[in-house]
Amino acid sequence: MNIRQAQEKDVSRIAEILVYNNRVNFFPIFKDEDYSFGKLQVMSVADEYLRDKERLQNTFIFDDGVIRGFIQLSGREIQKLYVDTFFQNMGIGAALISFAVKEKQSNFLWALEKNTGALRFYEKHGFRRTEERTLEEGTREYLVKLKR
Repeated sequence: MNIRQAQEKDVSRIAEILVYNNRVNFFPIFKDEDYSFGKLQVMSVADEYLRDKERLQNTFIFDDGVIRGFIQLSGREIQKLYVDTFFQNMGIGAALISFAVKEKQSNFLWALEKNTGALRFYEKHGFRRTEERTLEEGTREYLVKLKR
């Protein structure tokens, strides 16, 4: 398996994948230029991972010589799952979610209601929407809870 626990040497690549995916997937929903192109920067995200050892310990990367994606967990919750857009639709996200479910017993997550691509992906991999919804902090957008 090409999935391993993230290490300090991986944080710049993790941050790069997170920032780019965030801009591609969330800027069209939130339309917040100040956040997406100002506050959200690769160096500051990498620094957050370096300072937060628990976050780094709960992040697992798909690495076959190139870090192609990552999943971040908290207990049984999937907090983040991103695959570099250049490597999407190659089974990497499926491998990461399978790892989380089988190896870490992950069984729920929250996703933006308007992120229909992510919702389809999670549903394809055995997650189902619940009735639970909550507002994303500081926005008018809803998160929906999905469970296995």
